[in-house]
Amino acid sequence: MGVALAPYAADESHSRGRRYDEPVAEYRGEYQRDRDRIIHSTAFRRLVYKTQVFVNHEGDLYRTRMTHSLEVAQVARTAAVALGLNEPLTEAICLAHDLGHTPFGHAGQNELNACMRDFGGFEHNLQSLRVVDELEAKYADFPGLNLMFETREGILKHCSARNARELGDVGERFLKREQPGLEAQLANIADAIAYNNHDVDDGFRAGLLSLDQLRGQPLFATQYDEVHRRYPDLEDRRLIYEIIRRMINTVVTDLINTTQHNLEDAAPNSIDDVRESARPFVVLSERIYEQHVSLKQFLNQHLYSHEKKLEMTYRAEAIIRELFELYTSDVGKMPAEFTNRTERQDEAGRARVVADYIAGMTDRYAIAEHERLLGKS
Repeated sequence: MGVALAPYAADESHSRGRRYDEPVAEYRGEYQRDRDRIIHSTAFRRLVYKTQVFVNHEGDLYRTRMTHSLEVAQVARTAAVALGLNEPLTEAICLAHDLGHTPFGHAGQNELNACMRDFGGFEHNLQSLRVVDELEAKYADFPGLNLMFETREGILKHCSARNARELGDVGERFLKREQPGLEAQLANIADAIAYNNHDVDDGFRAGLLSLDQLRGQPLFATQYDEVHRRYPDLEDRRLIYEIIRRMINTVVTDLINTTQHNLEDAAPNSIDDVRESARPFVVLSERIYEQHVSLKQFLNQHLYSHEKKLEMTYRAEAIIRELFELYTSDVGKMPAEFTNRTERQDEAGRARVVADYIAGMTDRYAIAEHERLLGKS
């Protein structure tokens, strides 16, 4: 790989491997192959037209699931290198973590979960694993992408005991109450760091958050004071970017330093030692974590619940709900590849196929299908 790994990093030579045996690649490592398969997947390409906070057609400059995934990977790769972890594995997990997300962001996920309440529910982490294990149809020798165990483990951030029992190897840690590898822990927290900070940017750009509001947040205020002192005449657009990049640097630096301290104290000698730890190693310091959580709560109250944002949320929920009702009442309204999958299925099986179809839609395709089927615009 060119870079020496720490003893507690994931090493593909000691990996639990793939579900289906394959010949070793000549010029790429196994986690590099996973990353490349994810990038070439249909589900990854669709992320460019899936909502992060603002629906795709609301503006060209807002984050999408794809740009979010790239930003998560950038944050996590920096920390992975600094900590001696497996960078290609870290990147693969980050790029795949949202592959199962519905159109319309969390509004779409919550509504599809409500629709699936009697059929096992819907959760986007579980769906992301389903995408890479089963739904991607690329290879002649196996379903899905046949990713390495450690990549699949990292995609599945949380899981109920009931679902874990049905997932085999990748579900075992939830039953044994073990930790995932450090690369998976890192991808998980990088996700939260990325969306907290870029949602500040998008919320300000959309006019839903003001500088006065944001200055009430310690993580923002500290950087605002420093930037404003050094550049008193900086226009708002550059001011907000300068603040956000410093916020990210502050949190990521704290993450690296705190995690390094934890690893030095515990001195794990292998990934197995990491798994057996009572608590995750990859964490923020108490002070920065409190500021991070405060910012998240602020965004929940002032951005995600903003009346202008809720208008689209309610519309998105109606689109998902009505599409689900239409397809479950007549599976023939779906493309043949999905209709065929419902044959010899019970009601729960047919509902799961419908959920797979809807979850795979982009925002604009869901809107277009809704208009086509119901004549609404």
